[in-house]
Amino acid sequence: MTTIYDMAVREYIEKLALELQKTKGISAPDWSKFVKTGVSKERAPINSDWWFERTASILRQVYLKGPIGVNKLRNKYGSKKNRGHAPDKFFKASGKIIRTALQQLQLEGLIETQDKTVHRGRIMTNKGKSFMDKIASSSKKTKAKNGDNKNTKQEVKVSKEKPAN
Repeated sequence: MTTIYDMAVREYIEKLALELQKTKGISAPDWSKFVKTGVSKERAPINSDWWFERTASILRQVYLKGPIGVNKLRNKYGSKKNRGHAPDKFFKASGKIIRTALQQLQLEGLIETQDKTVHRGRIMTNKGKSFMDKIASSSKKTKAKNGDNKNTKQEVKVSKEKPAN
């Protein structure tokens, strides 16, 4: 069975974002049109569907690194701020965006909170794992139908002769 490890990251996040848009429990809040994604950013995101892409990316991170909390996700999505003549400095991403996305995913039943062990944070539920693996396997089937297999190798002839000067 195909898992998320078998796909390109960007392609998988786009497909996951499209599937999350179809769910009823995940929607962009009203304030998401005006907010920056962190202190280090100068403007709000340009893409109108950025909320679903960020939520899909957060869901993928919980799948890969769970249990994971808001603070580690803030570090992951943070970036350096251009401070003019002063040296660049790292700033964390917005916690409200990450927290709200995690809460929506939790209400949808894709993730749950783990408090009992040494490592606290959000982990995937069985429903969430099957949801993500289903998207990966459907994408693999679509590629097979279209004939876009990565297994086909194209031979490239490389000339080892030195060019004449």
